[in-house]
Amino acid sequence: MSDCDKVSFCGNVISHVMMPYHANPAGNVNGGVIMQLIDDAAFVIATRYARTNVVTASIERIDFHRPVHVGDLLTLKGCLNLTHRSSMEIGVRVISEDMRTGEQRHIASAYLTFVAMDENLHPTPVNEYIPDTEVAKRRYTEARKRRQHRQQQTEG
Repeated sequence: MSDCDKVSFCGNVISHVMMPYHANPAGNVNGGVIMQLIDDAAFVIATRYARTNVVTASIERIDFHRPVHVGDLLTLKGCLNLTHRSSMEIGVRVISEDMRTGEQRHIASAYLTFVAMDENLHPTPVNEYIPDTEVAKRRYTEARKRRQHRQQQTEG
């Protein structure tokens, strides 16, 4: 295991200025644009961790807290929360910044599950993630609870 594998897999993955072509008829950035960026950010974290092709298996939930405006800088931070055999849960937090004032607002959060794939497009094992900080341990524990809840929902 390399030193990179021992650290928390978190980072600002994407920063993107929202332009008029991102806007919906109401003049705010379309939620689908933000969802695409969330998926892209999670993809980067999952691929960097697995070091193989990954696919989105599910998006548990996306909560939009505030609108995003044309001209805002959207920054997405992704964190690996949990691994299980071939799957990984990635949490993504979206922050909007008014670049003229510097005001930052929490826009959205999401949890996505990715599956690592081999060259034949079959699920392939990933290294077990062992959280190394108190924050990472909290995210790991919360992710395990979400996974247990999902399993109960599919069994029930």
